[in-house]
Amino acid sequence: MSNLGAALVDGGVRFRVWSTRAGRVAVVFYDRPEGGGPPVPREERPLQPLGDGLFEAVHDLPEGTLYRFKLDDAEVPDPYARALPEGVHGPAEVVRAHHEWRATDWQPRPLTDCVIYELHVGTFTPEGTFAAAAEKLPLLAELGVTAIELMPLSSFSGGRGWGYDGVGHFAPYAGYGRPDELRALVDAAHRLGMNVLLDVVYNHFGPEGNYLGSYSPEYFAHDVQTPWGDALNFATPAMRRFVLDNARYWLTEFGFDGLRLDATHAMVDPSERPILAELAAEVRALPQHRLLVAEDETNDPALVLGVGLDAIWADDFHHVVHVVLTGERDGYYGAFEPKVFDLARCIERGFLYEGQPWPPSGKPRGADASGLPAPAFVYCLQNHDQVGNRALGERLHHLTALDRYCAASMLLLFLPMTPLLWMGQEWAASAPWQYFTDHPPELGAQVTAGRRAEFKLFAAFHDPERREQIPDPQDAATFERSRLDWSERDAGEHAGVLALYRALLHLRRSDETLKVPDRSNMSVGTVGEHVLWVLRKGPAGDRLLVVDFGPREAGGPPTPPEGRVWRLLLTSGDEVHPALPPARAAIYAAEGDAS
Repeated sequence: MSNLGAALVDGGVRFRVWSTRAGRVAVVFYDRPEGGGPPVPREERPLQPLGDGLFEAVHDLPEGTLYRFKLDDAEVPDPYARALPEGVHGPAEVVRAHHEWRATDWQPRPLTDCVIYELHVGTFTPEGTFAAAAEKLPLLAELGVTAIELMPLSSFSGGRGWGYDGVGHFAPYAGYGRPDELRALVDAAHRLGMNVLLDVVYNHFGPEGNYLGSYSPEYFAHDVQTPWGDALNFATPAMRRFVLDNARYWLTEFGFDGLRLDATHAMVDPSERPILAELAAEVRALPQHRLLVAEDETNDPALVLGVGLDAIWADDFHHVVHVVLTGERDGYYGAFEPKVFDLARCIERGFLYEGQPWPPSGKPRGADASGLPAPAFVYCLQNHDQVGNRALGERLHHLTALDRYCAASMLLLFLPMTPLLWMGQEWAASAPWQYFTDHPPELGAQVTAGRRAEFKLFAAFHDPERREQIPDPQDAATFERSRLDWSERDAGEHAGVLALYRALLHLRRSDETLKVPDRSNMSVGTVGEHVLWVLRKGPAGDRLLVVDFGPREAGGPPTPPEGRVWRLLLTSGDEVHPALPPARAAIYAAEGDAS
């Protein structure tokens, strides 16, 4: 059941379909009208049954041919399409790669080298395209970013969206550009020394434009519901092959260096061999090591130690930092205390929850993570979820004072765990990042109502009138206000924060102790209720971070404990840039150690 859809072969285009529902299958060809407008059907040709639900035919047709399939009397799009220029309901296009790769000697960076920068192509630049994103990459490379992570690119319904409503998983979203323009983006990143990771969604399909079940209902487990609808049926070989082929497609056809696997805890799989383990085995069989990173709320180290993935999004760190900085306790933040001691324990252990009861459910969450290396924990202060799933889409620096934000930034980039930055974080971007969609009217109205209803238990939104102020996901203005404003990057406090991130990333990659991602030589502690310290030992000697999260009256950066002589390396404040407030955090080297 591999190689479904359309492919250019000797003799023309091979069309292949697997359907357990259709008795006969045809391909319908479309023409583009000379005067513009939507494509119109031209002719229909049959596919020959091969048995076991397979239908196939080769027709002498050129690249650029537009087509849809006809299952008995119902005409439907191709869920295996490599290009959907007219959207998820329109005809597919037969395409092949023409991009000439320039980074031909590229070797993917290991996880130990990665500073990940997550971005959404549609709001990363004013143009919202692959080509425009590629033009910004030199700025990220100069900053010290070594890997970019693109939010999902599978084709989805409408003109804007986060990407998690994808249904055309082999067709890059046409609104961002042509498939070869995506290849050019990856190639440009490689030439600058950056990995490119892709966020993929194998736990659900979007609610609009999903035609896979029209071919064979066995693709979905209709008796198993996820928050997004029917679960993918990993008990059937067809769905397993769909996911495995799709992962291989992105990695080999577009040159991605790894995948971020969305919500793996929601991948319901009754099989003896989990699909994640099979996916890891197939990816490991590729010529170069490709990274596999799970977003998984279970805090289960077995995803790395048993399944064979490389890393896990470790949200506990984000949550406890957020609560310490903001004091918020709504939603899942209620499971975290605003205590610096808890932050120290999370850093020391990797996760905060290692089997303790999880307050929202009362069930144990997590397991002992002492066997995981530091890079296996992906730590962040912000990501698309933690900003965009807020009612108003505020970034962290919108919710806490700038000096505390800068101190938290120093903490993130001092630790040996793999850091992830959210686009614009490096200059404290003013734009919020909000939840936006472009569904048909009926579905869109349901999404808008649901979005506002989900916040009614939050203290700030008990009042129905207040909930009405939550931005409408369907309003194009919600999307537009989420775009980054690059013109502010070098002005005022934005320039100060950017200078701090540049200095932190330079220190991280140049200091012989900090560049070693080892947590076995790290110790963590607190002084009183508000001061956190982290000590890292390494080839260049000891490095100490001191962060003061409490009320501060004294000027100057926080001082190290007495008993040793320390030399100041870097602060989080106005010593770095005059636009920054006084420092709440500082990094020191033990006197006499190399710098």
